[in-house]
Amino acid sequence: MIHLSDALLSLVLLSVLMSLASNRLMSLVKIMAFQGIAVSLIPIFLEHHADMAIGTLLFLQIMILIKGFLIPGFMFVAVKKVKIQREVEPIVGYHASVFAGLIFILLSAFIADSLQNSLPDEHVLLMVTAVTTLASGLFLLMTRYKAITQVIGYLMMENGIYLIGTALAKQTHTLYVVEFGVLLDLLVGIMIMGIVLHNINRAFDDVDTGLLGQLKD
Repeated sequence: MIHLSDALLSLVLLSVLMSLASNRLMSLVKIMAFQGIAVSLIPIFLEHHADMAIGTLLFLQIMILIKGFLIPGFMFVAVKKVKIQREVEPIVGYHASVFAGLIFILLSAFIADSLQNSLPDEHVLLMVTAVTTLASGLFLLMTRYKAITQVIGYLMMENGIYLIGTALAKQTHTLYVVEFGVLLDLLVGIMIMGIVLHNINRAFDDVDTGLLGQLKD
């Protein structure tokens, strides 16, 4: 029988591959909104989280609100303001990026297998998804020129780190409190990012971070 947590983890992996294959900024924002909701729901359906306290469930609901709605909402507004629809000519092409994503899945499976003795059986797929999401976020951050896409890569890395913490943490309440604090900082960072994107676009009529090299004293 397939558990709901396994289905959600599979959808997260699919969203990672879709983000590596997509060149539309608005589509990337939607994918990240879906991924944020799925990542926030996963702990609820894990077997060892079946007896969650009310406070922990409240934290998870707030995380869904921030990851799935507030952060994507700010990014949606930023994309609308800069009026740029696509990521053109990335450092690594889209087909090669998807292939890299598949390689990350294989490497993540190897890492999860190495940690299998210290992980519950139901956490093997969780670790595979976590490491793949973290590596793919870093890859997206390093291989795209648009500032918005780089921010999306950073958000994907944060999702991966959160899933790794979920797989390894013994005191889940402490994990969610720390994650909630990180999300608040991240939310403020996204708001600042919107202001920075507006200024970059006003100065260069583009949000390509490579153009920042033209700045002079």
